[in-house]
Amino acid sequence: MVGSALVRRLAREDVEILTVSRSEIDLRDQAAVDRWFAAMRPQVVFHAAAKVGGIVANNTLRAEFIYDNLMLAANVIQAAHTNGVEKLLFLGSSCIYPRLAAQPLREESLLTGPLEPTNEPYAIAKIAGVKMVEAYRQQYGCDFISIMPTNLYGPGDNYHPEYSHVVAALIRRFHEAKETGAGEVVVWGTGTPRREFLYVDDMADASVHLMKHYSDGMLVNVGTGEDISIAEFARVVADAVGYAGAIVFDPSKPDGTPRKLLDVAKLAQLGWRAATSLEDGIRLAYRAFLAERR
Repeated sequence: MVGSALVRRLAREDVEILTVSRSEIDLRDQAAVDRWFAAMRPQVVFHAAAKVGGIVANNTLRAEFIYDNLMLAANVIQAAHTNGVEKLLFLGSSCIYPRLAAQPLREESLLTGPLEPTNEPYAIAKIAGVKMVEAYRQQYGCDFISIMPTNLYGPGDNYHPEYSHVVAALIRRFHEAKETGAGEVVVWGTGTPRREFLYVDDMADASVHLMKHYSDGMLVNVGTGEDISIAEFARVVADAVGYAGAIVFDPSKPDGTPRKLLDVAKLAQLGWRAATSLEDGIRLAYRAFLAERR
């Protein structure tokens, strides 16, 4: 999802775009990564590769999430350094912040408290990537930067019935309920947690903007600066899909972090704001979901 959005955005720039699929190279294989960098000699790198998923995937595949994401970050960042990459952007995740950090989440809140237990392995791997970028910048003078996107959604999302993120999960669930005429849809948790959502093409645009205009060791939050309860959000998705049935919440399932809203003041000062409204973004995401199913 993220890589494809970056390719769409970079197509508007005067650049040669180099991509590599997981079928071509296992980025967990350091030697393979080194060979690719040595052969292709990229000038600039957007490191978007990650093993990702929703709350079930994070809490179930804990070993895979920490190992895969640690290796992806370590191999790409090291290869970028040893092969003379001029600039690298590492995409982290807003789950790196402490579970009960003050809201909205400021960049300085990193490592100031315990993480959310359900996604701790993934968060630790992403924090390691942030700290690698910081260390390589300090020791080697590498122009590497880190950004922390909020919850992303859009074309190319993963719609797995168990392991998807909340946006893709709800799009699929409401669509299937509409097709079958189901009278209600059950949503995990109480519906009270608040989340921020960013359309993935906006995230790609912010990434290119920061690659052009930012060079500092401090990470940068990327989001909309607005959040919504899961209960309210579920209704937004249902309306976009055209599902008119009841929405029921299952409080026996985990809620995750109570609230996760990013402070995007730094991003605004750097001259960028999100352009896609939540309602428009969800409509675009649903259209992409239908096209991908076809």
